[in-house]
Amino acid sequence: MTKRLLIIGAGGHGKVAADCAKLTKGYSEIGFLDTGYPAVKQVGDWQVLGDGEDLSHFVDPDTCFFVAVGDNHERAKLMARLQIALGKLETLIHPSAVVSHYAEVGEGTLVCANVTINIAAKIGRGCIINTAASVDHDCQIEDYVHLAPGARLAGKIRVGEGTFVGIGSTIIPGLVLGKECILGAGSTLLKDLPDHSVAVGTPAKLIRQR
Repeated sequence: MTKRLLIIGAGGHGKVAADCAKLTKGYSEIGFLDTGYPAVKQVGDWQVLGDGEDLSHFVDPDTCFFVAVGDNHERAKLMARLQIALGKLETLIHPSAVVSHYAEVGEGTLVCANVTINIAAKIGRGCIINTAASVDHDCQIEDYVHLAPGARLAGKIRVGEGTFVGIGSTIIPGLVLGKECILGAGSTLLKDLPDHSVAVGTPAKLIRQR
């Protein structure tokens, strides 16, 4: 029997997750829980069923959940709270994504359209691997990372927890990005970044610490 999927967060990221879910696992129903309810009751083809504060009305064996909050820090907090209450959260992988049989993708992660994840890559829980991003062999992407559309990671890169890699950016092989870093859009990273760094440009330069 197929399950109902409830997506927490009805913003842009939530819509992408819903569209991905519609194309993949054949859920019996897809709906949203969002703080905008009851003012917002419909998003695209999908109903907003509640505000998500009280999940007791929705928890049953035939319902599963996905957290679709774009901010890494907020997503981590919400997933931690929900895992205590709900247990395992859904993982969504778009059917056009190419994910190696020998790669790992953690729970609660969204892998968007035209993504490539190559052999021996490990993706943590609660990550966003956005449209057409590529993660090459032996990369380690820790929890709650967001790789923006078109980000390119060469082999053996490690990306720390909560880091954001901007749209169209490129990272050369073997580098380490610390936790909660930001690499700006269109940047080319040629050396390691310590924790909490913000770097932009080609080549990327450190502009401040968070």
